[in-house]
Amino acid sequence: MTTAVHRRTCPLCEAMCGLTLEVEGERIVSVRGDQADVFSRGYLCPKGVAVADVHHDPDRLRRPLLRRGDDFEEVGWDEALGEASDRLARIQRRHGRDAVALYLGNPTVHSYSASFASLELAAALGTRNVYSTASVDHLPHMLAAYHMFGTRALLPVPDLDRTSFLLVLGANPLCSNGSLMAAPNVAGRLRDLRARGGRLVVVDPRRTQTARLADTHLAIRPGTDALLLLALVRTVLEDGLADPGPLAERLDGLDDVRWAAEPFAPETVAPVTGLDAEAIRTLAHDFAVAESAVCYGRLGVCTQRLGSLCCWLMTALNALTGNLDRVGGAMFTTPAADVVRLASLLGESGSFGRWQTRVRGLPEFSGEVPLAALAEEMDTPGEGQIRGLVTVAGNPAVSSPNARRLDAALESLDYMVAIDFYVNETTRQADVILPGTFALERDHYDLLLNSLAVRNVARYTRPVFEPGPDARDDARIMLDLGVGVARRRRAYLSAVRAASVRRVTPRRVLAAAIRFGPHGAGLNPFGAGLTLHRLERRGTTIDLGPLEPGRLPRQLKTKGRRIRLAPKPLLADVSRAEELLSERDPDGSLLLITGRRQLRDNNSWMHNFGRLMRGRDRCTLVVNPADATRLGLDEGGRAVVRSRTGEVVVPVEVSDEIREGAVSLPHGYGHGRPGTRLRVANAHPGVCANDVTDETLLDEVSGTTRMNGVPVDVQPVEWEPERVPAAMSHANDKG
Repeated sequence: MTTAVHRRTCPLCEAMCGLTLEVEGERIVSVRGDQADVFSRGYLCPKGVAVADVHHDPDRLRRPLLRRGDDFEEVGWDEALGEASDRLARIQRRHGRDAVALYLGNPTVHSYSASFASLELAAALGTRNVYSTASVDHLPHMLAAYHMFGTRALLPVPDLDRTSFLLVLGANPLCSNGSLMAAPNVAGRLRDLRARGGRLVVVDPRRTQTARLADTHLAIRPGTDALLLLALVRTVLEDGLADPGPLAERLDGLDDVRWAAEPFAPETVAPVTGLDAEAIRTLAHDFAVAESAVCYGRLGVCTQRLGSLCCWLMTALNALTGNLDRVGGAMFTTPAADVVRLASLLGESGSFGRWQTRVRGLPEFSGEVPLAALAEEMDTPGEGQIRGLVTVAGNPAVSSPNARRLDAALESLDYMVAIDFYVNETTRQADVILPGTFALERDHYDLLLNSLAVRNVARYTRPVFEPGPDARDDARIMLDLGVGVARRRRAYLSAVRAASVRRVTPRRVLAAAIRFGPHGAGLNPFGAGLTLHRLERRGTTIDLGPLEPGRLPRQLKTKGRRIRLAPKPLLADVSRAEELLSERDPDGSLLLITGRRQLRDNNSWMHNFGRLMRGRDRCTLVVNPADATRLGLDEGGRAVVRSRTGEVVVPVEVSDEIREGAVSLPHGYGHGRPGTRLRVANAHPGVCANDVTDETLLDEVSGTTRMNGVPVDVQPVEWEPERVPAAMSHANDKG
């Protein structure tokens, strides 16, 4: 049989590594890193090889499923979409548009067509109850960008390949390959940083893989990063180290920042952060005087009590030291399709607080509300109660705070539609499942991730496999569902809008964005600029050059193109940081950090592949030796972890990689529930860390869930045969 070679971009994480696929007939026989890819240069992490496993997974759904009693039955697309549209429209006609909610999972980011279609589905439903993974992940970064730059789409990216000082807070890019920083082979890039005489400092309660490579590791107490950042800003200002450079005349609010940071001297924050005051002061000086420097933080700083404050202060620190929009600092991409401009044209630059959730009054951001509110909006009776739900490529029954409450709330819904190709912990509760194609069966362009890359690149590829005659991709499913619901609800304008986008197609929108983007050919058919057709003919990654300084102030969307260095909502939150100065943990309690990223993991959906689940159990509770001795915990033994919301029983891993007073659980486990169809994952169930996170503990500015620094009680547990493991003890199972 003839072997065909296809080159693609890996769709499984943010790194955008190039793949070389060898295909015989309809079978992938080999997956390797693409040595010719100018961005990844042959690098490939273990997940990349698993694209073949996803494509060929026997557990992956190919046809719609409709619930018949306690089980599912395969049906045709017309029947499935017809019933789903009818039932959702019926709920909205009877109870109002907000009675149907929409949840968007992470994989939508990896499909440009699904990203466009999700906007149209939300518009067609007309609901204010739109949720996504943003509020358990990166929302504070977008909130800070919106308030400081006037658009949520203008996110600074570390100029990783040219910086001389990288300060990393709450991130482990060696395992994530960057996050909001697309960078294949981060380990190689960090070794290059060290080789050119640069310095790496990591601030994290755990000695992560990235921290092991660092010059300095500061094991901070969980949830206190904002205090460290305030102390760094104060030291820079007090010691005359501030030098904003060319942006100085564009900065508004410098005096307000100085005032806000005043109470946070290194000596004041040291006892609470667990760091040495002199180490904090030295860090501020070294960062400020470095030839170039950039402060970068991710999940660990976003998902804590002062997440928005952290994201604001990181950008403020970069700006004050002249490292914003500067080579080697925090820079802005010049992608082939300008996401900042596109967001502005589509009315998606951002918004804040236009409405609040019904039960708790949590704020809207850019048309979405915090995931922490979803369960209570479903299980709290009254006008506006959520009675129907559409999920797209997501698993909130595992990824939401107090996941058990949400799992029970899903059972109470009148109707649920899932756009997903797995029967997972969430979709098992659905009334209809609409499975889209996998990435290799559709065209691919990294619209959003290219705007976060450490180098300007572009690549468009056609499908490796032609989808079957009865297959539909997520974008078409969303558009068809949106048209169907709007028509049945007699919302004709919404139906016409969704139908128009379906006719225009996301590909045509992408083509226009590239043609009229920063590198595009424009209206000149003979020009040398980019077009989608030229990218398609090339098929490989095109290098558009390093990140360029001078993107500001042109990209700013604020009045007068000013940088708001001290946005009022964030400045007001400094008072909570002051309260933290006097806070002490209850006796005996520990602080839980979740989201322990591992190179072979990617949220909950990458656990169904044997090659990624080999080896020892990775779902363990990492405990410091001193805490283990105090609590009577043994290596390989089991511990019960309790919080206000519940408990889990988990194997113990004793290690000095984590600081005393903190414990760590990975994210994305909790498999093995009745009704799921995930054979490999169910054989490695682990426990759901979100069974012990708390939907009432939030970053109050943004509504982002506090996944790090959660107070828990940890005790040893002896094996009891009658005890059901916490990952399996979910009441209200359907199916």
